[in-house]
Amino acid sequence: MSISIPGRVVVFDYGEVISTAPEQHDRDELLRLAGAVPAAFWPAYGRHRDALDRGTLSIRDYWRGIATELGSEWDDVLIDRLWAADFRSWLSVDTGTLAVLHDLADGGTRLALLSNAGPDFGSFFRFGNLGRLFDAVIVSGELGMIKPEAGIFEHAMAELGIEAAQTIFIDNKEVNVRGAEQLGITGHTFTGAAQLRAFLTDLAR
Repeated sequence: MSISIPGRVVVFDYGEVISTAPEQHDRDELLRLAGAVPAAFWPAYGRHRDALDRGTLSIRDYWRGIATELGSEWDDVLIDRLWAADFRSWLSVDTGTLAVLHDLADGGTRLALLSNAGPDFGSFFRFGNLGRLFDAVIVSGELGMIKPEAGIFEHAMAELGIEAAQTIFIDNKEVNVRGAEQLGITGHTFTGAAQLRAFLTDLAR
């Protein structure tokens, strides 16, 4: 069923909104490659993610930093394998959200993508099959700023040629939604595709 919200743009986060969270076998593969236990690996994995997503830390240095925290040394071949395994783990798509995206597009509703992600994701977002759905793709790592900073929302609105009152923002992290709402953007914290569909259908009335 199409969802038409004229005059407004629905801006989607990617990770754990359009994509699913990495599955356990993906997480296990990273641990296997790293030769690490979960209690040590995952805090190190998350600790410098904002810098990676901001584009101020290279992929190579990000993985080298994890290795240092774990007391390991990883050569470039292993770093490339870790990067590929990590990248692949974020490629699975939530079928419910995918249906919502297509129903919005079928209804003529404009869509955009705004993701905290490294610049390596830019080509996938733009030139993967989903890229055709979005009027704009904004990747934090290309801009040197991340959600929930006001500047990245302002950049997105400027690129789309809209104001806050015309913007609807969907993200799984409440802190990012709150950041958008402080600018006057209508926000929704994603907890599932059914709740998202209900929220957007209400706005379409």
